[in-house]
Amino acid sequence: MYPAVRMRRLRANPRIRDLVHGTRLSPRDLVYPIFVDERTKAPQPIAAMPGIHRQSLRTVAKDAGEVADLGIPAIILFGIPREKDEGGSGAYAKDGAVQEAIRRIKEVADVAVIADLCLCEYTSHGHCGLLRGARIDNDRTLEAYGKIAVSQALAGADMVAPSGMMDGQVAAIRRALDEAGFEELPILSYAVKYASAFYGPFREAAEGAPKFGDRRSHQMDSGSAVQALREARLDLAEGADVLMVKPAMPYLDILATLRREVEAPLAAFQVSGEYSALKAAAANGWLDEEAAVLESLTAIKRAGADFVLTYFAKEYAPRLA
Repeated sequence: MYPAVRMRRLRANPRIRDLVHGTRLSPRDLVYPIFVDERTKAPQPIAAMPGIHRQSLRTVAKDAGEVADLGIPAIILFGIPREKDEGGSGAYAKDGAVQEAIRRIKEVADVAVIADLCLCEYTSHGHCGLLRGARIDNDRTLEAYGKIAVSQALAGADMVAPSGMMDGQVAAIRRALDEAGFEELPILSYAVKYASAFYGPFREAAEGAPKFGDRRSHQMDSGSAVQALREARLDLAEGADVLMVKPAMPYLDILATLRREVEAPLAAFQVSGEYSALKAAAANGWLDEEAAVLESLTAIKRAGADFVLTYFAKEYAPRLA
């Protein structure tokens, strides 16, 4: 009790304050998302995400190399195919956007490549799975996910990251990888992915918005906390190696709960809407961008993330070195 206890003793001297700072960030806590677009020959700016570009197959390796040079250990790749079809065949094509990008990156950059694994960017209807009428056929979609995983592994991916939120997806992918001889390839599961309003800029960037309906049949409802823990435990039981919470900032309570309840590495994705909101506020003079970005990343890590997927990684890594 005051006056015996004065919390200012640990705050007034900046050197003492630094000693007891607690959560610290470094470039090695970050993963940088990259979009690779088969249709373009040069980087294309994304209007809804200032400072972020779709890379071409000609430029993606250079971009990944710059990320590695900043001390960021990994990237996550999202592909945009030249053509889309009902079954999303470009997602598992041997020469698909992500597959070819992985091969080119591995030739020049010392960086781990995580391959996002879904169908929404590749299907003509924009949904995360194969359709039966107007509904996603969960079990038939699992077969496609297995094919995608093996294709990405053959191209040289260091980790695959299923994001479709299909029931049983981790087990199906683990089985497919093991049968193809990739027993040691890890799976980063988007285990707790909410149906969020914060995905809008990404859907513009990846051209992956659904042509009808929405994704509430498989992504989690924003009010649900109990299902998050159940989803995480199911994915671990199916063979997931790392679990992800997405989005990050609106769901820090979920991230903190998982940190207490599960014994597995945790990732959090600071998604496109979080990025664009901070950029827009800073552009209007409403926020100090650097202070807000570093505070948000610190909060995500403090809540329990072992690493953070963020579009700020490349810009802010030099400030964390």
